[in-house]
Amino acid sequence: MEFDYVIVGAGSAGCVLANRLSADSHCTVALLEAGRRDRSPWIHIPVGYFKTIKNPALNWMYRTEADPGLNGRSLNWPRGKTLGGSSSINGLLYVRGQPQDYDTWRQQGNVGWSWEDVLPLFKRAEAWEDGESALRGGLGPLAVTRSRKSWKIVDAWVRGAQQAGFAYNPDYNGEEQEGVGYFQLTAKDGLRCSSAKAYLAPIRERGNLSVMTGFLTSRVLFEAKRAVAVEGTHRGAQTVIRARREIILAAGAIGSAQIMMLSGVGPGDHLSQHGISVVHENGSVGKNLQDHLQARPVYKCSVPTINTRTRGLVNLTKIAAEYALRRSGPMTMAASLGTGYLKTRPELETPDIQFHIQPFSADNPTTGVDRFDAFTASVLQLRPESRGEIRLKSADPRKHPAIHPNYLSTQLDQDTIVEGIRVARRICRQQAIDDLITEEHAPGRHVDDDDYDGLLDWARNTATTIYHPTGTCRMGVDEQSVVDPRLNVNGVNSLRIADCSIMPTIVSGNTNAPAIMIGEKASDMVLEDARA
Repeated sequence: MEFDYVIVGAGSAGCVLANRLSADSHCTVALLEAGRRDRSPWIHIPVGYFKTIKNPALNWMYRTEADPGLNGRSLNWPRGKTLGGSSSINGLLYVRGQPQDYDTWRQQGNVGWSWEDVLPLFKRAEAWEDGESALRGGLGPLAVTRSRKSWKIVDAWVRGAQQAGFAYNPDYNGEEQEGVGYFQLTAKDGLRCSSAKAYLAPIRERGNLSVMTGFLTSRVLFEAKRAVAVEGTHRGAQTVIRARREIILAAGAIGSAQIMMLSGVGPGDHLSQHGISVVHENGSVGKNLQDHLQARPVYKCSVPTINTRTRGLVNLTKIAAEYALRRSGPMTMAASLGTGYLKTRPELETPDIQFHIQPFSADNPTTGVDRFDAFTASVLQLRPESRGEIRLKSADPRKHPAIHPNYLSTQLDQDTIVEGIRVARRICRQQAIDDLITEEHAPGRHVDDDDYDGLLDWARNTATTIYHPTGTCRMGVDEQSVVDPRLNVNGVNSLRIADCSIMPTIVSGNTNAPAIMIGEKASDMVLEDARA
């Protein structure tokens, strides 16, 4: 049980690493995944996220601690627990972020992470349906397509946003992000294209690649300060997998931070409280946690939406038949269809809010949709200032860590979420969409636009995550950074991290595409260093 490279986590970045590293037939690669294989049909049917998000066999089912910024509420934080990780249970939305996100990383000293550096990696990963161009990739493994399903209410919102003065943008992953339009998704021919399907499925027969599912990593083992093995449980037995060259953590912003601390790399006093011997003290491990918090204004409308189109056996039978016969219809939907990247203040250089327009509504998305026709104009702040942290609750790897998001803890974050709600309302007052709206269901007329405290309190009471935890193993060049710009863990040897935990600051948009890019970047650096 010894390999050249051991990758912990077969998620968005881990599958990329397994593919790229095992392409060298002279090295051996082990890919360790705590979850099961991605055999559930609900993983591959695009709309299956309604099922998988509630399934503890496919979802880690994390839950945050009570958060002061949300008036003491706790939130569910779904994370994928299967081959493909969160790319197997997410909403399929493909967003790179803004070039300025990556240029900011570079300006902080992270050489090799500017937009100019990472654009070729996005292109290498991507099979955009329009083919290769200066900004888009056409030959990569990851299928990216436009939304195929049109809904009258979503089209009306896009027109209403234009009437409100926001420009139409046919490709927010193109020349610029700003504007309104429709989401692109990681799907093809009516099926999800997860990282596992794109990167892992085509190479499963490689003799130098071993994929072990059901492997729960307990810790990384060190000899002096060199990472030499991964210890965990597999099929009920304690197992050690040794690495001749490197171990790469790709377990996500929660998992990688937890494994680091369980392995003795983290805040010394905190580790000692749990009886964990300190290999290297670094108080930044688990800190710098960032996420996108969405406020969810809901509008009742006079045209059909998912809420009623999916009610009753007859409707469900028609939808299932359409998917089975033509791979089309509501079962091919991404989690959101319309989108917008807009500015709350004209003096901003780039958009600071993002919309997710959904032709359905639900007080709780995990318990089913409302019984009336409605749509949701979800709005979030793209670059929150608030920072949270991950802390251990136990030295037992089976116990989830404590997640403290610390939402809405700065004045800018509070102002931006309130202004985002106001922008949502302004768009929905335009004729193109207002003609189809019968009532603002939430926040509701009783909360006026001028009532800042009322809007903020509504957000505190109802806003929820849009599932983008990042930043807990921050990349940087200062002494307190967790990894350096080549993703090596500071203070130890032969250990890297490659997932969204390394982000110094969260990207301006959904995080799956950047996670895959990080996997591409990490694989290049691992192979370059092996040749050096």
